[in-house]
Amino acid sequence: MRTLPKGIDQRSASRHPDWTGPDDLEIKILELREITDWEKPIYVKVGGARPYYDTALAVKAGADVVVVDGMQGGTAATQEVFIENVGQPTLACIRPAVQALQDLGMHRKVQLIVSGGIRNGADVAKALALGVDAVSIGTAALVALGDNDPRWEADYNELGTTAGAYDDWHEGRDPAGITTQDPELMKRVDPIAAGRRLANYLKVMTLEAQTIARACGKNSLHNLEPEDLVALTIEAAAMAGVPLAGTNWIPGKNGF
Repeated sequence: MRTLPKGIDQRSASRHPDWTGPDDLEIKILELREITDWEKPIYVKVGGARPYYDTALAVKAGADVVVVDGMQGGTAATQEVFIENVGQPTLACIRPAVQALQDLGMHRKVQLIVSGGIRNGADVAKALALGVDAVSIGTAALVALGDNDPRWEADYNELGTTAGAYDDWHEGRDPAGITTQDPELMKRVDPIAAGRRLANYLKVMTLEAQTIARACGKNSLHNLEPEDLVALTIEAAAMAGVPLAGTNWIPGKNGF
């Protein structure tokens, strides 16, 4: 995309060209297994559109891991109307995806990973309590590495933005030198310092999640469960499938 000549249209297919349905997906997974000598796990990543059915289809097609990416997932390589209006929030995707695995008897057998808006240990703990096996981070890791560093404020200003708001990583002009192939910009990155910052971020995130688990009386993060959660709004209660705080009411359950 970055090297496409001016005046040449970029093809953007409405669906993956290699498959049009679950049967084709199964064939593609078998193809990938052959290519990797059956040594690598096969991940199927789906957007937060129809999490129940997409998760079920991925499992039936033979995926080892299903990754569900919610609406808060960071991308700058598309239109604003798409970013703001397409997909479901990450919270709304988790329970349907977990339910699909449970209905198929594959919960904890096929791993479920969620991504999109995961920023701190509380986000991790809540996701695990709702039934996922792990979380994935993207934008948060870039920031931890040093992206949007105020040191490069003048350069961000030249790009029409400011440190703390830059997200046009697909353009290859990242002033921090992280999401770019420009040799001069890449020199700005100290890999030792960046790695240390990322390690600190991941360590703190883990400690935060562990602290929440201990506060719930659990000796392992993976012992967290929906019963450890309540929601502060009706909308969150309905999406997560947990009671509204101070009640035993789960919106949408038992006809209410």
